[in-house]
Amino acid sequence: MTDIMNKEVITLPEVKALLQAVKPEEMDQIQRWTYDYVVKFSKSGDKQSNKMKKELIEQCDLKEEEAAEVINILPQSLEELRAFTFGWKKLILTENLEKILNIIKQSSES
Repeated sequence: MTDIMNKEVITLPEVKALLQAVKPEEMDQIQRWTYDYVVKFSKSGDKQSNKMKKELIEQCDLKEEEAAEVINILPQSLEELRAFTFGWKKLILTENLEKILNIIKQSSES
């Protein structure tokens, strides 16, 4: 069993980039399943997601975990974002939700 060396929050695109560095024949079954999942469901590149995560944390006052969740889902409307952030049990003003959507939109265009 492998010891945990450190723990950090990463997005699906970051997981994909990490697993792409491993040769498929060297992956165990869980790594292969994880790789298949992130290939299907990651919606942006790892560099793009890193930039987006930084902007969400700095400009929208999100925690790293919250920013990663937003990047993994990439909601496209206020309603979708509200439904998604409802589980965080904190009030997020419409102005801040619009900033989040704007960051997502800008990242999608670049």
